[in-house]
Amino acid sequence: MTQKKIPKAIIVGGSIAGVSCAHTLILAGWDVVVLEKSYAAPTGSPTGAGLGLDPLAQRLIRSWLKQPQLLHNATLPLTIDQNQATDGETKVSWKLTRDEQFNFRAAHWADLHGLLYNALPPNIFQWGHHFLSFCIESDRKSVKVKAKVIQTNETKEIVGDLLIAADGCLSSIRRTFLPDVKLRYSGYCAWRGVLDFSRSENSETIKGIRKAYPELGNGLYFDLGSRTHSVIYELPNKRLNWIWYINQPEPQLKGNSVTMKVSDDMIEKMHQEAENVWVPELVTIIKQTKEPFLNVIYDSDPLDQLVWDNVVLIGDAAHPTTPHGLRSTNMSLLDAAVLGTCLEKWGPENLHSALQEYQSIRLPVVSQQVLHSRRVGRIKQGLGLHDRRPFDPKTASSEDCQELQQKKMPFFADVPLVVDSRYAQMTA
Repeated sequence: MTQKKIPKAIIVGGSIAGVSCAHTLILAGWDVVVLEKSYAAPTGSPTGAGLGLDPLAQRLIRSWLKQPQLLHNATLPLTIDQNQATDGETKVSWKLTRDEQFNFRAAHWADLHGLLYNALPPNIFQWGHHFLSFCIESDRKSVKVKAKVIQTNETKEIVGDLLIAADGCLSSIRRTFLPDVKLRYSGYCAWRGVLDFSRSENSETIKGIRKAYPELGNGLYFDLGSRTHSVIYELPNKRLNWIWYINQPEPQLKGNSVTMKVSDDMIEKMHQEAENVWVPELVTIIKQTKEPFLNVIYDSDPLDQLVWDNVVLIGDAAHPTTPHGLRSTNMSLLDAAVLGTCLEKWGPENLHSALQEYQSIRLPVVSQQVLHSRRVGRIKQGLGLHDRRPFDPKTASSEDCQELQQKKMPFFADVPLVVDSRYAQMTA
């Protein structure tokens, strides 16, 4: 009796999208190898800060962990979604809208990545492997990937049945199929930082910020100024995550990253500008944060397809998005879950049917979510839209303010998901 061949998937990119796909494909009975150019698993990340996990993403992650309670231990509740406004001159703040049924959880990127990575079997990741190229074999049943081993400079070839592009918003695999698809600059950049207050929990700084933002540790704050907005929420292990979006011409980026290198002069100028916009308590948090960094905010117009033969895009490679809908990580997790479930449902002998179903389920959802996130960002930054005047917190109606809420995101609570026995309880 011949032994049934185990199908093999090559995942390019070991970020949260890639590591999530590793989980779901292993559960679907696939052999998996992950190529990642970093030398080792991150213990911290300068470009990865806070993120919010929606209820479905939380349930998916718990189903992949041997100890599901670890997710609860590594996150804090975000049960309140509050949008407020601050007058830059008077420093008076007022509430615009509040949702007390939010039910997200806050995590640090590196914490979540470590949780998912450590739950995988050993030897799946090929660290220090820089993806070079791929080719689909003439029978369209296998794909050959070339990667450079960074330490030795040797080139390796890996053959698999499926190539999963989890190589981020600047995906070189996507560019192979869609050379004319460009990222769209949003019109603004975001200063970001995480303040560790584990040794200063009772300081005047922390007492002050908790008085100014009393729901920290339980809520997500969006603070709108004049043509700008900021975000602040607490992370586990006594950390505060903050983001400040600033309208500006598109900067010139160097290298393959959307994170800019910043100088002391740039940070000093940012601190001075913060004093003109935000309440003193938030300004103090910003000033005391070590190594703030600057993200240039991009998305792309929705793609028409995510699948070519036995190559599939997932995560930010499939749908670069602005961060205003807290979608990037959640979309990546759901991409992985749907892909794994489709592969298990159809079996390796029907790979193309599985990939087409994945595309048919995810493409309509992520397309609408990317466009909605773009819209919300423009509203909160006071930028123009074809169907409304620029948002002004001082004159906004109650109806205008409702559009700021996270729950207005399309498919917020009813994301289509292939149902199998493992995820049967997860569609609610």
